[in-house]
Amino acid sequence: MTEEKERLTTAAGIPVVDNQTSLTAGERGPTLLQDHHLLEKLAHFNRERIPERVVHAKAAGAFGTFTVTHDITRYTKAKVFSGIGRETEVLGRFSTVAGEKGSADTVRDVRGFALKFYTEEGNWDMVGNNTPTFFIRDAIKFPDFIHTQKRDPQTNYKDDTPQWDFWSQVPESLHQVTILFSDRGIPAGIPYMNGYGSHTYSFLSAAGERFWVKFHFKTEQGIRNLMPEEADRLAGSDPDYHTRQLFEMIARGEFPKWTLYVQVMPETEAETYRFNPFDLTKVWPHGDYPLIQVGVLELDRNPANYFADIEQAAFSPANVPPGISFSPCKMLQARLFAYADAHRYRLGVNFERLPVNAPRGTRAANYQRDGKMRFDDNAGGAPNYEPNSFGGPVADPAFREPPLKITGNADRYEQRRGVDDDYVQPGNLYRLLPEDEKKRLVDNIVRSLRNAPEPIQRKMVEHFRRADPAYGDGVSAGLGLA
Repeated sequence: MTEEKERLTTAAGIPVVDNQTSLTAGERGPTLLQDHHLLEKLAHFNRERIPERVVHAKAAGAFGTFTVTHDITRYTKAKVFSGIGRETEVLGRFSTVAGEKGSADTVRDVRGFALKFYTEEGNWDMVGNNTPTFFIRDAIKFPDFIHTQKRDPQTNYKDDTPQWDFWSQVPESLHQVTILFSDRGIPAGIPYMNGYGSHTYSFLSAAGERFWVKFHFKTEQGIRNLMPEEADRLAGSDPDYHTRQLFEMIARGEFPKWTLYVQVMPETEAETYRFNPFDLTKVWPHGDYPLIQVGVLELDRNPANYFADIEQAAFSPANVPPGISFSPCKMLQARLFAYADAHRYRLGVNFERLPVNAPRGTRAANYQRDGKMRFDDNAGGAPNYEPNSFGGPVADPAFREPPLKITGNADRYEQRRGVDDDYVQPGNLYRLLPEDEKKRLVDNIVRSLRNAPEPIQRKMVEHFRRADPAYGDGVSAGLGLA
């Protein structure tokens, strides 16, 4: 007989209707601000640690330059792409996700790949990862997922069971799990991994057209990864291996480079594309939308002071210049709120005024006043309201975006487009791997999954089998399951 479970509520005791899908305007979104449960989860989650970042706490960073090499002005009016040879100063921050600030660099983990472009139209924060996908597609699940990556609330040590328990019940995670436990789960260094915007964003052209876009930063040093044995050795002997490697490479004049490519989809094709193009657990196959070359990112200057330049650096996907915009991706919609909110908590409401975060190609002009750590003249005697009759800044309708068509009833929708939607791409990825990489993938999964209870192991094996029978059979055999 099933035990009756306690009802899930908000902090105010209000019953929660759905803890798996956020409230959207129609099936394609975007997410509605009235989903107070989603906002409460994210706001509370952002305040769980003092003072380091809840995620992406351990990081290395450097400054550099982005140079345009190919013309994409037919797709976007963003000035950062406006002419071949155009250069823009960039700050890069590269991090592990789950570990604390003092954790080892060479653990198996997704890597953050955050770039701040100081454009003349304001800062563009390209806040991505070294993977083109993620474990979940709806941000309402994000605090729960990250809790599975952290320390046990009773024992305070890391435990493999929560992550496998979560993944076994959220099959949309399978694609990212396959990437994480492949060779790419432990990069040999920051210069030797790709970076991705991961989400779908949008380009807005001078003609008023909207295109959906994905960003790919391909390493020019080549993909290199560490085998688990070497990664474990380095975690003990040199836990700052990646941090040291990047700093010393730049100090020697060996400047790492990445080539930026984009995939571009016409706006109307999103409605009929075989995968939901806004689902963060999916990729757009390159055969459908080929890579278009854009420019080169080069890192050539180390921080003068780590705390000032990297620890205080604050990135938010909400920071986009005219010509780049958002999409109905549920994870992106929530990150537009969550990232800036995390910085307001960690650094204070004036975090954008810190030198590393302040715009450099233009001047910030608004009516924000006061707050903790306001270290400039606080706008002196200028009016702090708008509209006013004293020459204060005003909105410019010239930057209005074309309207986004939204249809459907406000409800909670899954983003899948088929019953087996979550298994197609993980299976395709598994079949693309060479035989030796398939074996290492299975071995890496078994090494971690064997620490979870057998019922969870069996659930995961069935997910792997639905992606590819050989995939599931290999994991099952490794675990010794009948």
